[in-house]
Amino acid sequence: MNQNDLSIFNEHESEVRSYVRGFPTVFHEAKGYKLWDLDNKEYIDFFSGAGALNYGHNDDNMKKKLLEYIQEDGITHSLDMASKAKGEFLEKFHEVILKPRDLNYKVMFPGPTGTNTVESALKLARKVTGRTNVISFTNGFHGMTIGALSVTGNAFKRAGAGMPLQNAVTMPFDNYIQDTNQEIAYMERLIDDNGSGVDKPAAIILETVQGEGGLNAARMEWLKEVERVCRERDILLIIDDVQAGVGRTGTFFSFEPAGIKPDIVCLSKSIGGYGSPLALTLIHPDYDKFAPGEHNGTFRGNNMAFVTATEALNYWKDDQLEKSVQEKSKRIEEFLNKMIKKYPAMKGTHRGRGFMQGIASDVEDLSDKIAGKCFEHGLIMETAGPDDEVFKLFPPITIDDEGLDKGLAIIEKAIEEVVTEQTDLITS
Repeated sequence: MNQNDLSIFNEHESEVRSYVRGFPTVFHEAKGYKLWDLDNKEYIDFFSGAGALNYGHNDDNMKKKLLEYIQEDGITHSLDMASKAKGEFLEKFHEVILKPRDLNYKVMFPGPTGTNTVESALKLARKVTGRTNVISFTNGFHGMTIGALSVTGNAFKRAGAGMPLQNAVTMPFDNYIQDTNQEIAYMERLIDDNGSGVDKPAAIILETVQGEGGLNAARMEWLKEVERVCRERDILLIIDDVQAGVGRTGTFFSFEPAGIKPDIVCLSKSIGGYGSPLALTLIHPDYDKFAPGEHNGTFRGNNMAFVTATEALNYWKDDQLEKSVQEKSKRIEEFLNKMIKKYPAMKGTHRGRGFMQGIASDVEDLSDKIAGKCFEHGLIMETAGPDDEVFKLFPPITIDDEGLDKGLAIIEKAIEEVVTEQTDLITS
């Protein structure tokens, strides 16, 4: 194919393609926080595979382990048979992640994607409790299969189901009813009132930071209150950490600062380390009630992902990466607040925490235009929120100071250009 010629994709790939429209070039090479297209133009990656590349592209240690495994003809596909690679991952995940955090979970491999782990969590909660209803939250996103869509808030994505989405009730997320702090009381009233029409749920499912929903970050006090509601009523608490987990918010699990212990945790995206498909459903042993094969999937035994995932856990043997993420997160927050103050025409508000932060703008199409300008200047960044009103900073959590500074400088340049263009339009 010709250099950066998109005609082959336009001609042969389905209209459902998405990111290629926002990033219209042909990528070929990637390393760390950088990508290059076929014209050898360099891009800084503030997208990180929508969270699947927390450690950046082609990490040297993971690549070395993967190549060694392939070279020795290590088993690639094994469904849920025992394999050396899976055993090593389970052991290390327990020793490095679960045990130091005093978390007691059985690990289920439900299939390789985020929506797989959500589906398994919903099915299990319903099986264990004998109830069908699930509470989810406004602007939540949990996947594109039917069960996961039923607990997803976005109207456009829900409409894609082409059928009624049932057995789920949407409640207001933290600060959805602004400055009232009434969300918990409202939820409790509806659960407890026999006249509300809301059946007692099997589970409550939530993201601590809503990624696709617009980087809405729940307060730790609110998360504690949700856990209390669950404990007092024998409702299972499911945390969807598919995007916010694996260090993106500054701790391995996004819920750690709240001091809560969910009954089920959904992990995918970056747990594979290298961008290799892998998902985990972490289950408190009391609820590990699936019969053998009751939930399965052909690709739930991705051994190459086990190899890279095991190597990636070395980043968590000490707190060095965690401290780095927390330190750089403060710099990102300071930068974004500076932009909001410096460019009031954006009408911007700060969103998110950790390495999933951004600015929401009430100005129509402004966030999309800023992301477009960033691409022109060599930075990849997406938008989020029900109306794509948030531009979303999602760098690899391993990015160095130089890469972070360069990326932030491009964002400021893009903001300045878009705001100037908007002002010129208004005054002309």
